[in-house]
Amino acid sequence: MTASIALPKTSGLLHLPDGKPDGETQEKAMFQQRRTRNILEATGATLALIYHQTVYNVRSGHRNPVVGLLMEIAQASVFVVVFLAVFTLIGIRTSPVRGDFLLYIISGIFVYLIHVKAVGSTSGSHSISSALTKHEPLNSAVLICSAALASLYQQALSLGVILTCYYLFFQPYTIYEPFSLSLMFGLAWLSGCVVGLILLGIRPWAPGAASTLSLFYMRANMLASGKMFLANSMPGFLLPWFEWNPLFHIIDQTRGFMFINYTPMRTSLMYPIYFCIAAFMVGLLINFATRKYESISWGATR
Repeated sequence: MTASIALPKTSGLLHLPDGKPDGETQEKAMFQQRRTRNILEATGATLALIYHQTVYNVRSGHRNPVVGLLMEIAQASVFVVVFLAVFTLIGIRTSPVRGDFLLYIISGIFVYLIHVKAVGSTSGSHSISSALTKHEPLNSAVLICSAALASLYQQALSLGVILTCYYLFFQPYTIYEPFSLSLMFGLAWLSGCVVGLILLGIRPWAPGAASTLSLFYMRANMLASGKMFLANSMPGFLLPWFEWNPLFHIIDQTRGFMFINYTPMRTSLMYPIYFCIAAFMVGLLINFATRKYESISWGATR
C-alpha cells in the first residue's frame, strides 16, 4: 500500500529553489502585453509615455543634454543679437512702441522661433518606417505630442534664460500682462503644431513636396510674420499681404500684452484660434487617411 503525499497548491509556474521563476516564465512575463484596467490607468500610462519620449527627444539633440540645451539658448541669443545689429545698422535704435527696444525685438523673434520650431518638430516627428514605431506601447499621438512638447520646452527655456539675464545684468523691465503674454506664446506654439500636423500627413505621399513646403513656409514667415514692424503703422495697401498669416496676428497681439502703450488695432485675437481649430481638423483627416494607406514599401527606393 503506497502512501499519498498532499502537495501544496501552486500557481502553475515552475520556480527554482531560490524562489525565482525559470527562464521560460521570465520570457513569458517579458513579452506579456500590458493591459490597462480603467481610463485613469490608461491616461497615466499614456502621459508617462509622452514624458519619457519628450525627454528622449530633448536629449537626442546632443550626446550631452546640458550642452544641447546650451546650444539652443545660444542659437536664440545669436538670433536676437543679429536682428538687433540689423536694426542698428539701418538706423532704427528706438522701439516704435514706447518701451524697451530689446523687448520689442524679442516679442517678434521668439514668437517666430516658437512657431517655426513647432512646425519643424511636428512635421518630422515620426514615420511608419521608423524603428520607434515598432515598439507596441508607442503610437503616432505619443510621438507627435512628445516632439511638440520637446520643442516647446527648449524654446521656453531659451526665452526664460534670455529675459532673466537681460533683467539681471542689463536693464530691469516691466511686462504689462505676463500671463496673457505667455498664452500668446502658447498660441504661437499651438498654431505651429497644427501646421506641422498637416505637413506630417502630406509627407508620406510626397516627401519632397512636403519638405519644400515646410522650408518655404518657414522662410516666408521671416517677412510675412511682421516681426520687424508694427501692424498699426502699416499702410493700408500692404495689410492684405499679411492678414492671411495667423503668426502676424499673434505677434501683434503679443506686443499689445507686453507693452502698456500699444493697443493692436488691425489684428484679431480670434483669427489664430479659429485657424488652429480648422487646421487641426484638416491635419487629423489627412493623417487618418495616410495611416490607412501608408506602407513601408513607399520609402524602399529612397
